[in-house]
Amino acid sequence: MARNQVSQPSVEDFDALDSMNPVEYAKKEKKLVRKIDIRLMPCLILMIILNYLDRNALANARVQGIEKDLGLEGDQFNTCISVLFAGYIALQIPSNAIITRTRPSLYLPFCMAIWGIVSSMTALVQNFTGLVLVRFFLGFVEAPYFPGALFLLSSWYTREELALRTSILYAGSLLSGGFGGLVGAGVQSGLNGARGIASWRWLFIIEGSITVFVSICAAFIIPDFPHTTKWLSQEERAIATKRLQHTSGSHDTERGPLLGGIKMAVLDYKVWLLALIIITKTIAGAVTSFIPTLVATFHYTPVQTLLLVAPPYVFATLIALLISRSSDKHSERAFHIIVPIFFGMAGFIIVAATEVLGARYLGLFLGLAGVYGSYNVALAWISSTLPRPVEKRAAAIAIVNTVGNIAQIYSPYMYPSSDGPRYLSAMIANAIFCLACIVTTLFLRWCLMRENVKLEVLEVRDAVGQEGEKEVEAMEEIVDVGRGGEVVLRRGFRYVL
Repeated sequence: MARNQVSQPSVEDFDALDSMNPVEYAKKEKKLVRKIDIRLMPCLILMIILNYLDRNALANARVQGIEKDLGLEGDQFNTCISVLFAGYIALQIPSNAIITRTRPSLYLPFCMAIWGIVSSMTALVQNFTGLVLVRFFLGFVEAPYFPGALFLLSSWYTREELALRTSILYAGSLLSGGFGGLVGAGVQSGLNGARGIASWRWLFIIEGSITVFVSICAAFIIPDFPHTTKWLSQEERAIATKRLQHTSGSHDTERGPLLGGIKMAVLDYKVWLLALIIITKTIAGAVTSFIPTLVATFHYTPVQTLLLVAPPYVFATLIALLISRSSDKHSERAFHIIVPIFFGMAGFIIVAATEVLGARYLGLFLGLAGVYGSYNVALAWISSTLPRPVEKRAAAIAIVNTVGNIAQIYSPYMYPSSDGPRYLSAMIANAIFCLACIVTTLFLRWCLMRENVKLEVLEVRDAVGQEGEKEVEAMEEIVDVGRGGEVVLRRGFRYVL
């Protein structure tokens, strides 16, 4: 796919911005951000809601009788949950390398249309083998969206804005859990047996069809990159590009070798620490695939069970937005991860310790809010920690998300039916992984503090050791040579702690 044929910002455009009155520039920048928000965020949110609805529809279909209709036995349902992520992790890294060379406005909606078609085909399966095949290919075609959306956000928003936008995006995935329960309840009560079709089959038909329709609309709404978007003026493209360079040193107009970016990401220890944070959260967060199952242990009717699924997700969404807003406001990441995950750990301990309905339901609220309330902060930490080059940032996002989702392959087996209703082993494991997340987050914070000291030393050395024109250049950029390779960072850049 060719990039938009538009006039990219020139040196003269950037010079005009430098000479602009700061108050006027701030007003124009604020107007630009609002314009981007209105155009980009609602579309990405709707897309991620449908991404997770299609992915997690199987959990609601279980309440509607899919196991009985397909004759699933033993751990076969868990295998169908797991196999999606085998396909899901396979495409993320190559996809995020590809998106740096394509038009996101076409690439992401195209992938969405394909996953909508594959998801709707679940309504046709007749046995375990067919369900496994559909689930594998669904994971394969869903893989590009989430890391691609994160990369697209990091290409438009500064690190001071990123956590909130990431949270708003990820709120869509949390709301999908609530919407999924409501949609499932509506389908169960209104379409079960209609035209001789079981309610769970209607569920996949309806959700898949909506996904394809939205993908077509999204192709006309999503922007590409700041310097290649047609519906921005020349001045707006310059502002959108300059503000990212100014705050994070990110130069998305520059392009380097794809494999070089992947190599730099693989060799950077910070990528793997971030991946460890995400994988501990993802293991604990695998409970989302079994929320309807856990709620079903309360022994309500299928419709009532599906309705009770929604409130914990809504609560987690509100908590996530509040935490991310605070994280952006205070420009802090580590403790905005640690505090919520501590409460998540407490929630899992409560669920493990009792069979009292009210206490277990409260535990689900705390568990979901704790794990996913801080999840988006960890995702935003990736882009602010690894801003450039663009190929490295894209690869890092994909690597972290890929490693994190490896947990989804085996974590479903932590919830065998024989462990119900308490699922003691799973809840204890979730609490332990929450603790591991806290320890890893503290360690990464300590590492970034050391990196910031190193950057200060480099700046002082360059400023003292350079004269004349070279000194001016040194004041603008510094070169940090680490295990991840040579990285040019804007002078004054510091890692967000």
